[in-house]
Amino acid sequence: MDIKKHLIITGSSTVSWKDAIVKAISEASKTIDYLSEVKILEQRANIDGDKISEYFVELDLSFTVDLDRKDNN
Repeated sequence: MDIKKHLIITGSSTVSWKDAIVKAISEASKTIDYLSEVKILEQRANIDGDKISEYFVELDLSFTVDLDRKDNN
C-alpha cells in the first residue's frame, strides 16, 4: 500500500511559468525524497509596464511515504 503526502509550494522565475515549475521541483527534490506527482494549482505573474516581469506557480507536490524508514530518535 502506498501512502502519499501533499505539499503546496510556490515557485517563481523571471523567464517563464515552465521555468518556475522546473526550479520549484528541483529545489524541493533537494530536501524531499520520493517525489512522485505535481499538480499545477495556479499561475500568475507580475506586470511591469507592458511586459511580464516575474512568473509565479503554485504547485501541489505529492511524495510517497517510506513505510520502511526507521525513526532516528
